[in-house]
Amino acid sequence: MYLITDQDRFTPTDAGASRAARRTGRGPAPLWTVLIPFFNERDFLAQTIASLAAQSVPLTMILVDNGSTDGSADVARAAIEAHGVDALVITETTPGKVSALRTGLGWVRTRYVATCDADTLYPPHYLAEAQRLLAHDGCVVAGAYFVDPGADQAALDAEARRILTGARLLPRQCHAGGAGQCFDVAALRAVGGFDAAIWGYILEDHEVIHRTMTQGTMLYSRDLWCMPSPRERDRASIRWTLFERLVYAATAPWAGSWFFYRFLARRLQRRRLMSVQMRERAFQTATVPQATSERPAYASSHPVR
Repeated sequence: MYLITDQDRFTPTDAGASRAARRTGRGPAPLWTVLIPFFNERDFLAQTIASLAAQSVPLTMILVDNGSTDGSADVARAAIEAHGVDALVITETTPGKVSALRTGLGWVRTRYVATCDADTLYPPHYLAEAQRLLAHDGCVVAGAYFVDPGADQAALDAEARRILTGARLLPRQCHAGGAGQCFDVAALRAVGGFDAAIWGYILEDHEVIHRTMTQGTMLYSRDLWCMPSPRERDRASIRWTLFERLVYAATAPWAGSWFFYRFLARRLQRRRLMSVQMRERAFQTATVPQATSERPAYASSHPVR
């Protein structure tokens, strides 16, 4: 169940009109929707919104509150108004990231959608670079790699080499997490989108890529990256095992459906690793680096290319 009221629809304010004209309906119609599910993310959400508001291409935002109890939705509304962003804030009461993403996707009206995490920073060229990749014939997904807070150019180059090598060796697999995935909306909807009835477990980012790549290819580039927050997760491990990762590497090119729906689903079900486990169970306030006028907190220390 989702809830939405008239107050949850935000359009650019007069103060932000000049910036927003490049990113919202007051200028060219946006090709992009940024979809941000969140649960108790008050410490990082404003900075995430700020980084996305600074994108070089027009966009609209859909933020899905998955039952936050820490005032995250109020933080989101304040940040949206402060940056003059065209946005929609929805409350999805069914717990779990898959449910939040499904609800958000239902409101998307643009050609492309980027799934973004509420505690991640995105460089100003992020959506433009993803759009460049998606413009290639047959490309239906663009994937970003993650870099540590304050990463320098050498760290960026090293991580870019890693993900590009992996994509070249294993082209039918997902090498990017859900915080760094950008989709052709028609292709995503053609395969069922985000749906707990199809996949209600963790690793939904890998599974949805498996389905979407039945419609085309996934591309990466050295310039498509993002920067997750440095906080520690206050929850039990939800990672897949080394054995499961090795089986994925060995079988995904020719038996991806078997891997997800016959092999991995049964193992995750036995371990009770459902999508709802992605929610922080005992959220602890993290120490957030202070932003400055020159750069936001935990941003890269080197110039964005």
